[in-house]
Amino acid sequence: MAEKDLFDYTEDSIRSLDWREHIRLRPGMYIGKLGDGSSPDDGIYVLLKEVIDNCIDEHTMGYGKHVDVKIDGKTITVRDYGRGIPLGKVVDVVSKINTGAKYDSKAFQKSVGLNGVGTKAVNALSHHFKVTAYREGREKTAEFERGVLVKEHKETASKEENGTFVTFIPDETVFKNFHFVQEYLDNQFWNYCYLNAGLVMNLNGKRYVSKNGLLDLLQRKTNEDEIRYPIIHLKGEDIEIALTHENAYGEEYYSFVNGQFTTQGGTHLAAFREGFVKTIRDFYKKDYDAADIRGSICAAISVRVQEPVFESQTKTKLGSQTVFEGGPSMKNFIGDFLIKELDNFLHRNPTTAEALKRRIEQNERERKELAGIKKLANERAKKANLHNKKLRDCKFHYNDEPTGKDKDSIIEKQKESTIFITEGDSASGSITKSRSVNTQAVFSLRGKPLNCYGLTKKVVYENEEFNLLQHALNIEEGYEGLRYNNIVIATDADVDGMHIRLLLMTFFLQFFPDLVKNGHVYILETPLFRVRNKQETMYCYDETEKQAAVKKLGNKPEITRFKGLGEISPEEFARFIGADIKLQPVIMESGEHVQNLLEYYMGKNSPQRQDFIIDNLRVDLDFIEEVLEEEKK
Repeated sequence: MAEKDLFDYTEDSIRSLDWREHIRLRPGMYIGKLGDGSSPDDGIYVLLKEVIDNCIDEHTMGYGKHVDVKIDGKTITVRDYGRGIPLGKVVDVVSKINTGAKYDSKAFQKSVGLNGVGTKAVNALSHHFKVTAYREGREKTAEFERGVLVKEHKETASKEENGTFVTFIPDETVFKNFHFVQEYLDNQFWNYCYLNAGLVMNLNGKRYVSKNGLLDLLQRKTNEDEIRYPIIHLKGEDIEIALTHENAYGEEYYSFVNGQFTTQGGTHLAAFREGFVKTIRDFYKKDYDAADIRGSICAAISVRVQEPVFESQTKTKLGSQTVFEGGPSMKNFIGDFLIKELDNFLHRNPTTAEALKRRIEQNERERKELAGIKKLANERAKKANLHNKKLRDCKFHYNDEPTGKDKDSIIEKQKESTIFITEGDSASGSITKSRSVNTQAVFSLRGKPLNCYGLTKKVVYENEEFNLLQHALNIEEGYEGLRYNNIVIATDADVDGMHIRLLLMTFFLQFFPDLVKNGHVYILETPLFRVRNKQETMYCYDETEKQAAVKKLGNKPEITRFKGLGEISPEEFARFIGADIKLQPVIMESGEHVQNLLEYYMGKNSPQRQDFIIDNLRVDLDFIEEVLEEEKK
């Protein structure tokens, strides 16, 4: 070590952070991605989840049958009707790390939050946080700002029902320009109800309740006309499973532990996938390929585990190897349940068993037909020198297994891993020069993709662009190999760009619908106008913003209309794909069916689609006329 380094490294270099400082300095360790709400795993949804999880734990213990939530702009309020926080501990429970009742396994046998961090993270990352506990005719309130106690109210009499009331405003210095997407909230609230039959949740007056658990979940996620057999629903002590097969490609799973949606799966999902294959092979007495058995499956699994171990604070992947201390392994617990219950079900329901067999054998035929084509396609991908010519890769990938002491920080980076799919050398060049090489990759298309609606998966391997794209994403063998958490379609905001965007979405929906359903596909929003004078430059995403900018800057500012991504300089582009990136999620609303959507937008012209185009064309023509007028000036 150099003498200067020794001199600089002194006792003054060592710092001890308190709980609040540490959470605010490393928020990703506690709530994952910061984001603006465009992604379902952005931190603002985790903040809401952490508060609601406590309400759910109360319900699980038999206290409180409903939870009321209100989101008014940036302000969130959550009211449960459980036992209420013991009044003498209201401040400690939300502001002292490693403080809570869940360390007492007798009180919370199978809770999801066992480390005493949840509401502390919400408190520390909120501009304003207020908690009130109602208990046996008394109440106690405490108020905080960014984790600092600003007012502790005296305990007073109360006429309110027992329970807890929390209101908070996420800190906009941490969550910049955030907003809530209703579809993500719907999924979040429905999942709570599917996993807690009889629980009633209200969000801004909308009521959520489920009577049949995971059966209701799969009915909401699938289309009755497209499933191969009625949903199989199995329940046991600490385990519930629902499954069916569809006509779509891929494997689609919804896995839960103690009410927590484990978006990255874990030991329970791995045990289900393995146990399902074994049970099917034993039932039909045939050694089917695992990919043929699981192909086109849509399944949900929920388990209750004593003191679960997750791979990060955000609890998206289960690491527990056993169901409870000294109990069966996760693999044996789930495998034995399937061998008994699923096998019995198939024996009792021969029509379902026959339909399942036909689906497996169809997958087998298609796989064998593709075998030769896939081999040639893989050779072509290698010769194309994918990672040098088509793909400018990044350092962090979504499916890499993080290790080491900075594991949580690495997981945060992986969630930021993004691939931009763009068309043309100029657009891909601008993004490549301005991207973050750590987390952002660029894939360059050559020309417009093929309209693959109605085609079989054979075209993915025969079409060079599609073949190279699936290799870049690493999804040839399945969704779990995905290399990037965010797949961003980045095309020009003109007719050709919109067409390319539609063709790419058709590709994903036709062959890899689970990428869309699980919230990985986005549209990059870039500004249409730059309005500037000598003092200030403003970027505008629509005509309304442009008019407001012109009014603000005054004195005839310079107005530039960006006709394509290639016209935006790398220096400017860095603003639009950095911390303030605007992404529009591609969301399938509940009840929407993939094939129906593709038929409407990509099939033969129908009267309904013609009416849609005519109804919306007037708006587009008005916009084009305004742009032309601006250019004349």
